[in-house]
Amino acid sequence: MIGLTGGIASGKSTVAQILGERGAWVVDADQLAREVVSLKSPALEEIARTFGEAVIASDGSLDRAQLGQLVFSDESAREQLNAIVHPRVLELSQEEIRKATGAGAGLIVYDVPLLFETSRQTEFDGTLVVWVDPLTQLLRLRQRAELDEDQARARIASQMPLTRKRELATWVIDNSGSPGATRALVDDLWRTELSPSG
Repeated sequence: MIGLTGGIASGKSTVAQILGERGAWVVDADQLAREVVSLKSPALEEIARTFGEAVIASDGSLDRAQLGQLVFSDESAREQLNAIVHPRVLELSQEEIRKATGAGAGLIVYDVPLLFETSRQTEFDGTLVVWVDPLTQLLRLRQRAELDEDQARARIASQMPLTRKRELATWVIDNSGSPGATRALVDDLWRTELSPSG
């Protein structure tokens, strides 16, 4: 089992998708986090109590943009949110990993944004970091999330720098180039290092 991580807007999901196409069983922590805060869930109710009804949309779902503005500008608020969400995501991810193991998955990839920040790297046989240069990361995040430069920099700064993650990683995929270039790098890594039949 390997841990896949990166930084916000570095292309982690793209690499996870390619690995899934190659036959890896991908457990997506972001997807599990969305399940955890689904409509009427205990976590969503706790978020509303903690941060106020302003973070709840008119349909009762989580207003991600409103919550994002709050937690990315306030470290203590971000820690409060993580304390609500992370234990529940961990529980669901362990269930998914047990399911994958029981199904005989050749390679399990746990796709998680805060792998090194939460010191979980020792749980894996290796870690794969998706890296981009800082300017590319900033531009992609601004474009994707429609943020101004200060907002985008605050979100990037809320995570461990990609340069540090790169130093800690077993393997690195440089996603600064074209989609085709990234796919070629992932395919090469799959063939030489990750393929269960390799």
